[in-house]
Amino acid sequence: MSKALILLSGTLALGSSANSARPVDEMKAKQGTPTGAQRANQPGPREQRNSFAPDRMDTILYGVAYYPEYMPYDRLDTDVELMRKAGINVVRVGESTWSSWEPRDGDFQFAWMQRILDRLHQAGIKVILGTPTYSIPTWLYKQHPDIAVTHATTAAPRLSNPYYPTYPGSGAPGAYGPRQNYDFLNPYFRQHAEKVIRQIVGHFKDHPAIIGYQIDNETFPTGVPTQYMNAALLERLKRKYKTPNTLNKIWGLAYWGQLVDKWEDLPSREGILNPGYKLEWENFQHDVVTDYLAWQAKIVNEYKRPDQFITQDFSGGVHTNLDQWAIARSLDVVAENPYFETQQRLDARRIWLAGDLGRSLKGTNYLVTETNAQSIGWDSRTQYPQYPGQLRLAVYSHLAAGANMVEYWHWHSLHYGQETYWRGVLSHDLEPNRTYAEVTTVAGELKRIGSQLVNLKKDNKVAIFFSADSANALSYMPVSDNVDYMTVLRQMFNALYDLNIEPDFVQAGDPELARYKVLLVPPLYSASDEVLQQLVDYVNRGGRIVMAFKSGFTDQYSTVRHVMAPGPLRAAAGLHYQEFTNLAEPARLEPDPYGVGDQNKGAVWQEFLIPDTAQPITSFTDAYWHFPAITRNQYGSGTFIYEGTYLTDALQRELIRDVLKSAGLT
Repeated sequence: MSKALILLSGTLALGSSANSARPVDEMKAKQGTPTGAQRANQPGPREQRNSFAPDRMDTILYGVAYYPEYMPYDRLDTDVELMRKAGINVVRVGESTWSSWEPRDGDFQFAWMQRILDRLHQAGIKVILGTPTYSIPTWLYKQHPDIAVTHATTAAPRLSNPYYPTYPGSGAPGAYGPRQNYDFLNPYFRQHAEKVIRQIVGHFKDHPAIIGYQIDNETFPTGVPTQYMNAALLERLKRKYKTPNTLNKIWGLAYWGQLVDKWEDLPSREGILNPGYKLEWENFQHDVVTDYLAWQAKIVNEYKRPDQFITQDFSGGVHTNLDQWAIARSLDVVAENPYFETQQRLDARRIWLAGDLGRSLKGTNYLVTETNAQSIGWDSRTQYPQYPGQLRLAVYSHLAAGANMVEYWHWHSLHYGQETYWRGVLSHDLEPNRTYAEVTTVAGELKRIGSQLVNLKKDNKVAIFFSADSANALSYMPVSDNVDYMTVLRQMFNALYDLNIEPDFVQAGDPELARYKVLLVPPLYSASDEVLQQLVDYVNRGGRIVMAFKSGFTDQYSTVRHVMAPGPLRAAAGLHYQEFTNLAEPARLEPDPYGVGDQNKGAVWQEFLIPDTAQPITSFTDAYWHFPAITRNQYGSGTFIYEGTYLTDALQRELIRDVLKSAGLT
């Protein structure tokens, strides 16, 4: 590579070190500067290529995450040859081993990865290269122990589902050992992270094997109020609210005498019970992660070729601790890591939940960067390898959901470390096996028909309306130990799955709701008047809404509205209420309009709904009150169905079936 092309620059809060500005060619020979033969094998620095687009890929990518540095002995040639014979055409490398890239501060090692990339390229296997920032090296922890802000606090909880793993809890103070336990805003972490990213991407950006970059890995906030977090939160509040008196009003800080007179008096997040403060902190944490990943993407974008992409892998499904839509705006393509139950418990619900969300984030195809190869888990409690044929069935489920790539975590089962029992394609003996044979079968099929399955388009007419604010605000004031926002969201999603109707996910505030015939709305507990008005307008113009209990109760600050519930939704819903009660036991409803028999019940929560213009669909039969449980209201050209209680799964499914039928969707 030419020295001019790999000159590294860039600064952060603490300024750039001399090492981060040194040309890579001037570093030690052991770092793996390409030989003349290797350079001859590489394209020119800005050779013309087609720009990457997630919906214009040539064929399905099918592969594994690969960590030859974890192997008990050198078997690179053996592994790559096994991959080639199987038909694997893509691998992900490099995201987990910062200490291999930089074993000592400023001493960058590239030869080990150069050898891997060259060998994979020789075999015709494409590569996704990861930035290794989600687990810091020991020398960095030694220099700046305050970078680590959490530690593993407990043993993994007992399994509630025998097929799905549980994991240890975490909490402050920080200690070395876990991954993803760093302070995103620590300037020393940022300085060293920027340096290693620039060195890696700058060195390998023109390698012909590399088709894209994964930034960090399954990133999520720690929630720990460090000095840097507290300072950033204070600046955010000053920009957003101008004066402390605004917070006093919207959060109700007169309660318990907690008024804030000067910004400097604002207490840190520890110990806070105020729902408004907690919701603001949660959204701040979302933005910290969003900004951090955008920062990494900006660095990589300075080096990557037009035909290369940037991705980040979400850990599968819908997250209430992230703003996944905001993160996706910094990515060329979204990646998901869906894991699922197997053997007798196999279904595709987790596959489709992750796929429908991943596809919705950018309105296009997505990648699967991790999924089950053999068994999963951080210990040996959930070891359920797939029955013959299940791996193949899962691949086509991913593709049907809109995935353009399926990769397993990972190629080989580990012989040490926390994930010893999260088994890869190869078992601990590292020999071809039943899973390898099934991968080979699938790869052969995809080689023949992958070009026909890639870039599948969707035109769904049903969407689930998602609000992280509502999920989090409701968790501060729960209605039940067993039912929360995500319980209802999953129930609605599962009803669609059972009815074979595929949804998109839309975020509160989405400007294009009119493209859907039906919206399913889990408890919209915390939302602004503007968001609620958007839903009212959607119904008025002909849309159909099914909305769960607790909706409209608080505003965007988690402050209860001082008008008749459900606030701005009242006219569209055609009802109001002033009282509510918990339900200690499920309660029978009458009549049974959907024919669900003994499943015609409401549970957990009941709102004493009083129809204005709405028609009761079914009602409670309590001796003291007979309030409707479900209502239907015609508003403008559309229909608003409101659920004033938590329905059984069967009742929810049949209600949704009826709404879909009225919309011409079957």
